[in-house]
Amino acid sequence: MDEEYDVIVLGTGLKECILSGLLSVDGLKVLHMDRNDYYGGESTSLNLVQLWKRFRGSDKPPAHLGSSRDYNVDMIPKFMMANGILVRTLIHTDVTKYLSFKAVDGSYVFNKGKIHKVPATDMEALRSPLMGLFEKRRARKFFIYVQDYDENDPKTHEGLDLTRVTTKELISKYGLDDNTIDFIGHALALHRDDRYLYEPALDTVKRMKLYSESLARFQGGSPYIYPLYGLGELPQAFARLSAVYGGTYMLNKPECKVEFDMEGKACGVTSEGETARCKKVVCDPSYLPNKVRKVGKVARAIAIMSHPIPNTDESHSVQVILPQKQLGRKSDMYLFCCSYSHNVAPKGKFIAFVSTEAETDRPEVELKPGIDLLGPVDELFFETYDRYEPVNEPSLDHCFISASYDATTHFESTVTDVLSMYTMITGKTVDLSVDLSAASAAEE
Repeated sequence: MDEEYDVIVLGTGLKECILSGLLSVDGLKVLHMDRNDYYGGESTSLNLVQLWKRFRGSDKPPAHLGSSRDYNVDMIPKFMMANGILVRTLIHTDVTKYLSFKAVDGSYVFNKGKIHKVPATDMEALRSPLMGLFEKRRARKFFIYVQDYDENDPKTHEGLDLTRVTTKELISKYGLDDNTIDFIGHALALHRDDRYLYEPALDTVKRMKLYSESLARFQGGSPYIYPLYGLGELPQAFARLSAVYGGTYMLNKPECKVEFDMEGKACGVTSEGETARCKKVVCDPSYLPNKVRKVGKVARAIAIMSHPIPNTDESHSVQVILPQKQLGRKSDMYLFCCSYSHNVAPKGKFIAFVSTEAETDRPEVELKPGIDLLGPVDELFFETYDRYEPVNEPSLDHCFISASYDATTHFESTVTDVLSMYTMITGKTVDLSVDLSAASAAEE
């Protein structure tokens, strides 16, 4: 351990693993340590016995739930956009050769008390019960504008400069009502609140295009993919990748104390009396608690069920977004469901999550609108966890700290954080113009 490294990474959460992979591929000498004896940190994956220990304080789950090791319950469950930045990043590092993905069956939105499939193209807009006849025609025109929009071809802009026109102005040009704007903004563009309406429309148009391009890619019912056996596979895949490039992984290292030099710059990490020296430290908020602040908290419920979520067309894997306005809240609520078809539970069992940015201290009450959509559940667990973000100045102390995971059930916000950290650490940007076919979905 008494060696000098370019970077020491603390914590094997998903963000830290992606960074350690990117830095290793760049030829940096990386030491990756975790105080836990398992991979994944906050974003770990638990079997049934571990789940029981964590939420029920015993290691004897009821026998009727099936074998413990058939469960891979992700603690931070998020789907990946098939053409999104995470998939591109995974392909860039070539870690995809250790993973198998499978398309997610359904993408839904909650509107006026009911669950509806999210319409993503002009043709789906015409068939959607979310809108009346005239609204459908208006929505179809808007969808065609978005589908044809090309940033580099002014002919497709219809005289609008989307770097200046706000989303609200663009949408009002098509006369769409609030109800339509709600599902476009939250279920297609995946905005988490309504601030986007007053920001330049280009971002929303790009997000809508990403959704429809991802949807087209696997011809499935959703734009999302998810690894077989769940996200717990990702940190381990990155550990294998890192080893190929000469990186070192060490689990079960207690304490992991960051050492600073006279100028306050990180210069090493001490564990069990040994210090490894380094130029930079990358970690999650739990390793440097005095350099982060609490910015919110996430409330969530985990359910084990014996059926798919009702009204989702028997989908074995599905995301449902409940826009804030529909619930009279400040932030959206998310439903995530996965099952034995992604090998995360025994045959016939489904795992569902309901999550949101907490606005009260009572998750049971706050999450009720989402839980009510699940139907009968075999088991239900509740928890809240705090969200932290860094307040340090990395250029001064050489500490690069990731932000906690948010309540969303898709990866777009997570990976944006990773890429901006990568740029801060290396001064470079990741080349994401990759051949997307390298992450094809696993064959049925």
